[in-house]
Amino acid sequence: MSITVNNITKTFGQQKALNEVSFSIKKGETVGFLGPNGAGKSTMMRILTTYYRADEGSAEVNGFNVSEDVGQVQKSIGYLPEHNPLYLDMYVKEYLGFNADVYKVAKSRIDEIIELTGLTPEAHKKIGQLSKGYRQRVGLAAALLHDPEVLILDEPTTGLDPNQLIEIRKLIREIGKEKTILLSTHIMKEVEAVCDRVIIINKGQIVADKKLKDLREDSEQIIEVEFDYRVEEVLLNKLPNVAAVKNTAGFVYEITFDTSRDMRPAVFDFAHDNKLKCLQLSRKNKNLEALFTELTN
Repeated sequence: MSITVNNITKTFGQQKALNEVSFSIKKGETVGFLGPNGAGKSTMMRILTTYYRADEGSAEVNGFNVSEDVGQVQKSIGYLPEHNPLYLDMYVKEYLGFNADVYKVAKSRIDEIIELTGLTPEAHKKIGQLSKGYRQRVGLAAALLHDPEVLILDEPTTGLDPNQLIEIRKLIREIGKEKTILLSTHIMKEVEAVCDRVIIINKGQIVADKKLKDLREDSEQIIEVEFDYRVEEVLLNKLPNVAAVKNTAGFVYEITFDTSRDMRPAVFDFAHDNKLKCLQLSRKNKNLEALFTELTN
């Protein structure tokens, strides 16, 4: 495992920020780490990056204990915090050269990283002259400079415009093919675009840890059906596992079922038994935003 967390607890004064949190992430996984403000996401990331020490429990990154093997953990991790710390008066190459000296990385690596992160057109500028999108790229470049096995990204696309969002997401997807990524964000579309799996934390505890596909399939489903004639909603409510029925337009109905089993055959059989025609029949799962709201309320 690239990241292993066992029963981590962290308290600040009277507030328990993390309460016996456990999870593991394999090499090559890109995992979305989600939760409302104050849920414990940043605290967990700071423990993994050795900025905080846990009160109880243990964690390992690349087989190194975050409390005992601090130097090895730091070498294994590339970290982009929510507030990207940059020296605005330094030029891009100068800043990356400074980081290369800290990590004792060959200067030839700087040109590789500049190309990888798409910084070539801006490499001659001072960081203070760059747009927010390019500053985020500089932060990513610094995090990747020492070729870490694990990337921890805290809100990497905050404040970016739509074009910058697309570019940074594409970059994260490319990087994720070879590295383990733990990504915290409030943007659900970002998780759906780049992550294989989600861990949702609320009030310091894990409330969901599943593959994105499985999380959707485990939720209730909505079947949208259009008949060739109006149907009394009371009849549709007699279908098994029905949670709600809504007539959305004309002869179109949205039927919510509280089961992961595909209910389209049941709706089709209902139409056949009642001498109705299905003009359209489709299944919709709840989006991640709706699932997130349910799990954290």
